[in-house]
Amino acid sequence: MTGDMITVSIVICTRNRAQSLGGTLTSLMAQSTKHGWEALLVDNASNDNTAEVIRAAAERDPHLRYLSVTRIGLGAARDAAWRQAKGRIIAFTDDDCYLAADYIDRLVEAWADYPDAGAIGGRIRLHDPDDAPITIDERNLAEVYPARAFLKAGALHGANLTFRREVLEATGGFDPELGAGTPFPCEDIDAVAATIWAGYPARFDPRFQVSHHHGRKACDVPRIMEGYDRGRGAYFMKYILRTDSRAAYMSAWRDSLRHSYGRDGFQARRRELSYALRWLKSRREYVALAAVAAVAPVMIAATWLKRKLP
Repeated sequence: MTGDMITVSIVICTRNRAQSLGGTLTSLMAQSTKHGWEALLVDNASNDNTAEVIRAAAERDPHLRYLSVTRIGLGAARDAAWRQAKGRIIAFTDDDCYLAADYIDRLVEAWADYPDAGAIGGRIRLHDPDDAPITIDERNLAEVYPARAFLKAGALHGANLTFRREVLEATGGFDPELGAGTPFPCEDIDAVAATIWAGYPARFDPRFQVSHHHGRKACDVPRIMEGYDRGRGAYFMKYILRTDSRAAYMSAWRDSLRHSYGRDGFQARRRELSYALRWLKSRREYVALAAVAAVAPVMIAATWLKRKLP
């Protein structure tokens, strides 16, 4: 597989972050590679001067393209973007991430080594050591996630996540009802799970890296974890509804409830169940909604009793 046979599309979605895009844009324009590439900068219904900032950068570097998506939500923005991308490899990162200068070359290497993969996640380093060590993935060793198996939420992160274009076409891409900006922030792990249950393995490879300059401090962590709980509830329920993945996800959810201890574990499971019900209601899955609503009190009670036991 040679460089001139590969085109990489990098997708970065943003909303009202015009003043903080500079580092991300600079890292894109600093890419050193002979591979053909483009970057789609997606303005997700911003009402600041995001459009002007992106267009000015695109005038300086022809690799950059401006795209407007008016439906609010990261899932909707990412789904619209990959459909307009030209690359065979579609790479997603965040508007507060800085790509390593060799990002594209190392990404191409990873895909050359794992041509059977449907999705590959990369390393996410903490940019500012004063920030909370969250929403990062600093593993040094590669890992494989087999096809048609349960995938733990957080196994791979949307801040550095790549797919083969034909796999996104096969799975339908990103769910526009999920992601930041919606009640269910889990569009990234959902897209990877859809890949896995379509029969493709997923991988983690530390070679291609971004630095996450998220700016969140220790006091922000509880709020972020609550968001993870909400997304996880929707994620579990979506794959419990599917007949092919139902058994694996029901078993995994039972295990998570069984191993929940303390106040934090109880609150997390309560939020998961609440947003699983909310997701079912949003999809008008009323039969499943009634069934889960009937057993939810028992599940919550079991977790509460475990919290009370010494």
